[in-house]
Amino acid sequence: MTDLKNGRGKCWKKTAVFVTLLVGVFFSAMQSNGREDKRNEEAVSTGSTGENTVLVGGMPVGIYMETDGILVLDTQEIEGEDGEKYEPARHLVHAGDYIVGINERAVECKKDLTEELADLKQEEVVLKLRRGTEELEVKMDAVKCAGSDHKLGIWIRDNVQGLGTITFLTGNSKFGALGHGIHDADTSVLMDIGGGSLYKTSIRSILKGENGMPGSMEGMIVYNRYNRLGTVEKNTEMGIYGTIEEIDALFEEQIPVQVAEKEEIHTGDATIRCCLGEEVREYGIQITEVDPNAKEENKGIVLEVTDPELMDETGGIIQGMSGSPILQDGKLIGAVTHVFVNDPTKGYGIFAETMLETVCDGQES
Repeated sequence: MTDLKNGRGKCWKKTAVFVTLLVGVFFSAMQSNGREDKRNEEAVSTGSTGENTVLVGGMPVGIYMETDGILVLDTQEIEGEDGEKYEPARHLVHAGDYIVGINERAVECKKDLTEELADLKQEEVVLKLRRGTEELEVKMDAVKCAGSDHKLGIWIRDNVQGLGTITFLTGNSKFGALGHGIHDADTSVLMDIGGGSLYKTSIRSILKGENGMPGSMEGMIVYNRYNRLGTVEKNTEMGIYGTIEEIDALFEEQIPVQVAEKEEIHTGDATIRCCLGEEVREYGIQITEVDPNAKEENKGIVLEVTDPELMDETGGIIQGMSGSPILQDGKLIGAVTHVFVNDPTKGYGIFAETMLETVCDGQES
């Protein structure tokens, strides 16, 4: 998060970082009500194939995405050089807006915006905003502060990063992951992205989940070109999608499976594929409910972890497992999307058929 009033915003510098997906950290902190019973859950966001055959995933990846424009988080009062308090952006700029221009100059990141303010010759500023599908311009007076800086008092963000799990890869190198969208942690809006990348990661530690406190994975992600795996092209409510360029590096074990139709899925035994350390493994679960017509497309499957080893290590479903493939009767039926906060042994999943339709939307199969 950057406070624009400080004039210190800058574009992301890619360095080695540790990313822990905890409540309140970017896309891992997505909460919503359940169906009519209002169950509490939280998002748990890390060869040749035929038309309905994919390579099954389960591998963790680091995710870095840049916003399409500069996301507004909030406005704030600032102090001018005269000692008076001002809030120039109040009621003009709203949380969830995207700043795409200033004084007829296009801006893409925080650095662009702060550079323009540093070179400001007059107090009046015209911001070009995208609000939903509408574009508009708003005028305000920048506040001259001590040190001759001009400030607007706007909190902004231009990137998001974290850890999630790859669900599948299609025959034309397109991937599906997470199974739910990446929402901004402060505004809760589905983030508009201008592009992004996937990176290699390794799981370093596990925080076990408890009732009322979802667990999480901690991974090391090195954001450099040597660890880059591919591009992120779409952020949707049904997951993130894009292209894998380094297939062999990510899919060391290439296992083709068919994608099941919704009508084939039934309650009973199933497995999930995920990586809790050095290797991807399958763990036993039970499918307890299947709703092909679920109101929220990423909650069509209700599942419960039954595998003793997984229970012992994680307590159930933990954040970072978003996108973990769900397999039943030898087919890919879905991906894990949410954990019930009050019972980490249970969670939701999205249909793999829905994810495959989303990744192939507008493209050749």
